[in-house]
Amino acid sequence: MNLKGEFSILLRGEKDRRTPMKSLNEDIKTGNFKPVYLLYGEEAYLKKQYRDRLTKAVLPEGDTVNYAHYEGKGLNVPEIIDLAETMPFFAEKRLIVIEDSGLFKNADAKFADYIKSMPETVCFVFVESEVDKRSKMYKAVKDTGRVVELGRQDEKTLLLWLAGNIKREGRQIKQSTAEYMLSRTGTDMENLEREMEKLFSYTLGRNEITVADIDAICTTQITNKIFDMIEAVATRQQRKALDYYYDLLALKEPPMRILYLLARQFRLLLQVKDLMNQGADKSTIAKKAGLHPFVAGKNMQQSRSFTMRELKGIMEEAADTEEAVKTGRLSDTMSVELFIVKYSAPKK
Repeated sequence: MNLKGEFSILLRGEKDRRTPMKSLNEDIKTGNFKPVYLLYGEEAYLKKQYRDRLTKAVLPEGDTVNYAHYEGKGLNVPEIIDLAETMPFFAEKRLIVIEDSGLFKNADAKFADYIKSMPETVCFVFVESEVDKRSKMYKAVKDTGRVVELGRQDEKTLLLWLAGNIKREGRQIKQSTAEYMLSRTGTDMENLEREMEKLFSYTLGRNEITVADIDAICTTQITNKIFDMIEAVATRQQRKALDYYYDLLALKEPPMRILYLLARQFRLLLQVKDLMNQGADKSTIAKKAGLHPFVAGKNMQQSRSFTMRELKGIMEEAADTEEAVKTGRLSDTMSVELFIVKYSAPKK
C-alpha cells in the first residue's frame, strides 16, 4: 500500500497546536533529529510506522553498519552504551533501536544518566508498550529528546485515514461504507491495513468499494461477533443471537471461550453503565474503561438496553453456567446455548 501522506491525515485538526506527533513529523521532514526518541502507546501500527520512518530518515538507505536493534527485557546495558560510544562508520550518526525493553518500568539508573550526556553521533529510538512517567528513563528522555504517545485514534481520524489511503489507490468509498468497515473489522490500524489490501485486490478494475465488497472479503473480528450477539440479546432477537453463536462454533471457537467473551463484554457494560450513572461522558468512559472512543460510544448505547440489576444478574448466571460445565451437570455447548436463550427471550 502506498502510505505516502497518510501521516498528514493523522495530523488534520491539529492546526497550529504543536503536538509531540507534529513535532516528530517536523524532525523527520527537516532532518533536525533529537538525540533520543520514545515512542509508546497502544497503537502498534503507528509505533511501527514512525520507527521505520525515523530509521530511513536518520540513516542513508542500505546502511546496516551503523544500525543496531535490541528487543526484549534483560538487555546488556553496558554493551549498548559501549556501542553508542563507538564512532559511526562513514556516517553522521549511529542509530540504536530498542523495543519492549521494560527499561521505562524498571529503569537502569546508569542508562538514564548516560542518556543525559551521550555523544551527538548516536541516536536512540525506544519503542515501548508501557512506560512509567515517574521513572528516571522517562524523565531523562523527556528532558533530552522527544516523547511521543501513539494511542488509539478516534473514529473521525480513522475515517479520514481510511478514505485517504483508498483515494491514493484510485478508489472511492462512501463515508457510511467506511463507518460500516470500522464496525465490522474493528479499529486496530494494523488489521485495517490488512483488510484494505484485501479490498484493493478484490475490487481490482472497479472504482468504488461497497458494503457488499466488505461483506464478501473482510474478516469480522471474533469480538465484533460477540458484540453483535449481545446486541441481539439486548433487542430480544433470540434467533439472531443463536445464529451468531452457531457461527462462532463453526469458526471453531470453544463454547467456554464464547462464554468468557460474553461475560467479559457484559462486565464491560456493567462498568460503562456505572460510569454513565455517575454522569461520565464518552471521553471519560473511554479513558477509565481503557476503550477506543468509538468502541466506548457503542458500549454506552448497548448498556442502555440493560438495568444495573439485569447486568449483575447476567454476571452471576455466567458464573453459574461455568460451574455447571466444570461439575459435569451440562455440556459446554448446551450450557452456553441455554444462557443465550434465557437472556434473549422476549420480556414478559
